[in-house]
Order: sequence, then C-alpha cells, then structure tokens
Amino acid sequence: MMSNPIRVLVWNEGRHEKKNPKVQAMYPNGLHDAIAKPLREAGFSVKTATIDDPEHGLTEAALAETDVLTWWGHIAHKEVSDEIVERVQKRVLDGMGLVVLHSGHHSKIFRKLMGTTCDLKWREADERERIWVVAPHHPIAEGLGEYFEIPREEMYGEFFDIPQPDELVLVSWFQGGEIFRSGCCYQRGRGKIFYFRPGHETYPTYYQREVLQVIVNGVNWAAPGNSPKLIFGNHKPLEVIMPHEG
Repeated sequence: MMSNPIRVLVWNEGRHEKKNPKVQAMYPNGLHDAIAKPLREAGFSVKTATIDDPEHGLTEAALAETDVLTWWGHIAHKEVSDEIVERVQKRVLDGMGLVVLHSGHHSKIFRKLMGTTCDLKWREADERERIWVVAPHHPIAEGLGEYFEIPREEMYGEFFDIPQPDELVLVSWFQGGEIFRSGCCYQRGRGKIFYFRPGHETYPTYYQREVLQVIVNGVNWAAPGNSPKLIFGNHKPLEVIMPHEG
C-alpha cells in the first residue's frame, strides 16, 4: 500500500444496472464496483457514487477529498445538475484529475471542459476492437504491449468532435473498418483529464486485464502533482516601477 494513497471517487450513473437484465447479469454490483475493484487492488483509496445519491454523490466535501474522479454515464446525462457540473469543473481546474470512460464523452462535464459537441459515430455489432498504443513511452501505456484486443465491443468512429488532444496514447481499429482516438489526454487549469473509449455496459470489458491496467495507469497519471497555484486578477508589481521622466 502507498503511504499516502491516491483518493479516487468512482462515479457511475447506475441506471442500466437497474433497467437492463443483461447489464444486471454482467455487473451485478454495478459498473462502479467492477471499476473500483482493480483500483483498490492497485493501492488507491477508493469510494463510489451514483447519480441517485444525494447531490449525485458529488458534494463539496466528497470532491474536496478526491484526487481523481472517474466518470461513467450514458442514458441520464441530462439529469446531472448544472450546479454539480460547475462544482466538478471548478475542482478539475483547481487540480483534481478526471478520467472519463466510454459514453461519458457526452457527459455535461466532459463537454463543458472540451468546449465541443464531443459527437461521434457508433454501432453495436459485437465486433472486435484492436487498441494500438501510439505513445509507448507515456505513463498510461505502462504494462501494455504494442496493442491489445477486446473480443466484443461497441464501435465508436471518427470524426470524434473533440479538441486536438495534448497527447494521444491509444487508437482503436474496429472489425467493421473504422478507427477512433480512444486514449486522449488534456490539461485544463491545474487538472489532468484522460478520456478512455472502451466500456459498453453489456460487454465484459471492465473485467479485461488490459482495460483495467489502462484505467489504473490513467488514475496514476491524472493524480494532482505539485504544480503552483494559479493566480489571477489585479496584481502588485514584483519590482519597483520607476516613474517616467517628462
């Protein structure tokens, strides 16, 4: 265990598990439980929350005690309170890491931080996904080979309407022929953001070793560092300003 473990809050919408028997069977304790398990095994301090918790589980106190927030959502993006979104954005800008998973690309918080529609192509056809590591020296690629495959997944295809990533770590190819930027890194204010594509709710994606390794690596990468606090507004001069003659 780490002496000062990274504090992770695993946020999951939690609606599919209540409505869809296939998802209930695949993730009987919720997607958040499957995502939290490897993070705990990696030595992180992990809590979970869902959209139906008070304040969506994203209270001021909960966020103040979070180093990295992971986010999975799909059918209830519009139900997330704008006030809570503002609260999460403020924490990211102040240094909290954010790992956005799969259909979280359309979450209010990701779209707010990206400033674009974050739209894409998609298809559910039980097809193979091959994820290529295009930045092998990046910390998020640690422990991976040149590529790994997911036997069955939902397809996401380009064009993906996001800003150009600061760093692109992973690119997906799908059996139907599409490609997709599937591992994207950003900096917003003092906070780091990692978007990771796989994770459709009816597939066992969150039990696959490589997928879980990427999430663990993403949390490690997104954790706050020791960057200086950002200072804005009117500011006194550091040096004496001599008056101009004449």
